Amino acid sequence: MYLTRVEIDRNNRKKTRDLTHAGAYHNWVEQSFPEEWENKERSRKLWRLDTLQGKPYLLLVSRTKPDAQALEKYGVEGSVQTKSYQPFLDTLHTGQKARFRVTLNPVIALAQKEGRGRVVPHVTAQQQMQFLADRAEKNGFSLEEDNYGIVERGYVEFHRSGQRPIRLSKASYEGILTITEEDTFRRLLTEGMGKKKAYGFGLMTVIPIRP
Repeated sequence: MYLTRVEIDRNNRKKTRDLTHAGAYHNWVEQSFPEEWENKERSRKLWRLDTLQGKPYLLLVSRTKPDAQALEKYGVEGSVQTKSYQPFLDTLHTGQKARFRVTLNPVIALAQKEGRGRVVPHVTAQQQMQFLADRAEKNGFSLEEDNYGIVERGYVEFHRSGQRPIRLSKASYEGILTITEEDTFRRLLTEGMGKKKAYGFGLMTVIPIRP
């Protein structure tokens, strides 16, 4: 597994004018693995947009190394940093506390008499907070009510040719968690959480808190 970040070149409008919706970022990520792109193979990748020290970044978790030159298509030249993720994952253990950040697509499937349930977004902050709390245990961590919160709420769009844009609800969370099952938690960090992972949701990052 690899963890990569690249600074998005927002100062070059001509360079980044295509990055207008989540689908465009998805294509950028996929094209950064040129062998998979050419062979029409798609391994799972997690990505997220973040602001670090006032600069916009794309964060990426993948099974293979991305192509740095392809990431620089929309990124600042020389800003691509890729490192093996496994040594860090191996340091995580049950009982450990860590600061976390994750952006999710908080939705609920409403039961229907026939067929699959209709998926609708959670729209209130209370619903969105509960959405994360309800998924903590099965993903190998626990939360305390006063130790996490939503730092950003809103919507993202993705476009499909010839169709109306689709809006996806978004909530970004930050706080402190406790790892309750280390193997399950490691799987969360590499496979993500929730729906719409291809469009920038589900990637959790953590910074362990030293005792």
